[in-house]
Amino acid sequence: MSTPPPSLETQTRLLWGVWDDFSQPHFYWQILILLACLGLAWLLANALRRRFQDTQDRMGLALALREQAFPLLSVLFLAIAKVAALEVIPSTHLLNAGIPLLLSLTVVRAGHHMLQRSFPRSRWLGSMGRLFSLLVWGWLALYLSGVADEIIRTLELVSFSIGRQKFNLWLILNGIVVVLLTLLAAFWGASLVEARLMGDQEMDSSLRIVLARVSKALFLLVAVLVSFSLVGLDITALSVFTGALGVGLGLGLQKIASNYVSGFIILLDRSIRLGNIIQLDAQVGGAVTEITTRYTVLKNLVGLEFIVPNEALVGTIVQNQTYSNPRLRLFTRVSVAYGANLEKVLPLLEAIAREKPRVLPDPAPRAVILAFADSGIDLELGFWIRDPENGSSFLRSDINLEIWRRFRQEGIEIPFPQREVRILDAP
Repeated sequence: MSTPPPSLETQTRLLWGVWDDFSQPHFYWQILILLACLGLAWLLANALRRRFQDTQDRMGLALALREQAFPLLSVLFLAIAKVAALEVIPSTHLLNAGIPLLLSLTVVRAGHHMLQRSFPRSRWLGSMGRLFSLLVWGWLALYLSGVADEIIRTLELVSFSIGRQKFNLWLILNGIVVVLLTLLAAFWGASLVEARLMGDQEMDSSLRIVLARVSKALFLLVAVLVSFSLVGLDITALSVFTGALGVGLGLGLQKIASNYVSGFIILLDRSIRLGNIIQLDAQVGGAVTEITTRYTVLKNLVGLEFIVPNEALVGTIVQNQTYSNPRLRLFTRVSVAYGANLEKVLPLLEAIAREKPRVLPDPAPRAVILAFADSGIDLELGFWIRDPENGSSFLRSDINLEIWRRFRQEGIEIPFPQREVRILDAP
């Protein structure tokens, strides 16, 4: 059986008790006990902070421990000192008032930490943190002044019914707070799991993304169910909602559902990974920079980003240049005159390619004869690179420029089409 909240007289007596103790000798003993507890908690908190200062804190637990050590230790020492002081001094109103103050400080710091871990890149984080602190300290002021109990009674008087469920303003406000706090805890727990998974370099990146998102969805689902139970709502009423959601997915949300299912398929079968160079058609292609459950982001060499629905990647043919091996073969073509010494030209082309740092020595660059064309002999220089994400245009340009420069030095002619026009029976 839960303990009923303290009455208005009890809460008001706490503040008046502190005021009444002000003129008594045992009030100064309470101050000494309070200062001793705070000092001891501060020393132990500093010791813990130094102990975990250099700890690898990927999940943020060591940081949370350092932030919460002082208020939690202070509450613990005050609770022990309060029990011991009752044997010596007649009242401990100051100690009784210090415990909820330190607990509120703990809640504020915990809320700030959860917000920072759950939404690290949000611009509204500062405003939300200040609002959270204002609500906690404001409710503490109402509680200590005795006004909170009267506010609760007034809100409970405004009641109404929806079906078999009875509601009042206090139940709604209490439910909103419980749901938000439970969701915040769920986001925080999901961020811890994600940080743990992303730090495991031995696991495949796609599998880590899948597990992180599945765990986040499970955390949110459990948080909603638990919060509804804490508020007192009947969870069985959600069956109607889930049925309606299923009908909606079957009729109007087929594309969205298909994209989400395709996203999990891509992440699970690892056919497309972060960093892969893929091509869908002549216009859409690039490096995979992000894979979500609904879409995949491609970024090409000129900085354009394509948001591709996952269904398009599963249902069509995708050219993945780095699926099994990041190495990619490139080539450039050049023509030489029929009078050129091919036994000299072919090794020269291969030597030009080997001089470039991005060109792999194995497989070695290879120059071949393509065809005997009308204007000259067509040659192809093929070479391999291991970093196609850095592009190939600049590398081809550097090799072509060096070919032009070395051909001029060696006197090798690059032919071009020529036409000879003869005028017959000229006057």
